[in-house]
Amino acid sequence: MAFEEKSMQSAGPHHLILEEREQLSVSGVEEVESFDENAIVMYTSRGTLVVRGENLHIEKLSLDGGDLKVEGEIDSLTYEDSGREKGGFFARLFR
Repeated sequence: MAFEEKSMQSAGPHHLILEEREQLSVSGVEEVESFDENAIVMYTSRGTLVVRGENLHIEKLSLDGGDLKVEGEIDSLTYEDSGREKGGFFARLFR
């Protein structure tokens, strides 16, 4: 566990800005695994981030810069434990 914590600390910058629960800006995005109107699953420099809500739309995605902008009714932001090696989207979603 100590090794994982150290590797997470040395990861690149990662920021979240949530405005009025309707607009979310995320930096440090490495990949978007899946998205629909109710959930967006993305890999960031600090772990797997799951955004849940209603009428979610990705307004901007720049993987070169690691930036993502989401609009919609945002209900929750959840980080998953070391996401990539724990299985697919549904394995993480239904834990």
